[in-house]
Amino acid sequence: MLTKTKKSKIVKDVQVHDTDTGSPEVQIAILSKRIDELAVHLKKNAKDNHSRRGLLQMVADRKAHMKYLEKKSPKRYNSLTKKLGLKK
Repeated sequence: MLTKTKKSKIVKDVQVHDTDTGSPEVQIAILSKRIDELAVHLKKNAKDNHSRRGLLQMVADRKAHMKYLEKKSPKRYNSLTKKLGLKK
């Protein structure tokens, strides 16, 4: 589970300005962390289909945010993918 302190650390790492909490970069970073944690959970609990569905929804949501960011600002998209270690 993503605690408040973990979430604030993620936001500070990728935020565009000081009060940024909803930019595509922040949303993608938070979703990526949640996806990583849920993937670890699913490796231990292979039959947890409800969580698997949530994981697939988060992956689709992150993909939509990334597509939007790539279209609006390729430079910001490229820097974010390098920072988070995501590949297309």
